[in-house]
Amino acid sequence: MELLKASILGAILSATIGLVIGSQGTSAGPLAIELVSLAEAQVYWSWPVFLSGTGLSWALMLLQR
Repeated sequence: MELLKASILGAILSATIGLVIGSQGTSAGPLAIELVSLAEAQVYWSWPVFLSGTGLSWALMLLQR
């Protein structure tokens, strides 16, 4: 259950950072922010930020047990 909650937090973090940095017109180097089309919407997304944010959130949730 913690991993599901952590993946939601990772998605929020990735979307927020992607929106702020991606809207400036840069890919931010190692963050690899890219424009992704979902249905008729376009969203800035970064897999490295999502995976690291999910891992960090999951570790913090495990520490709180």
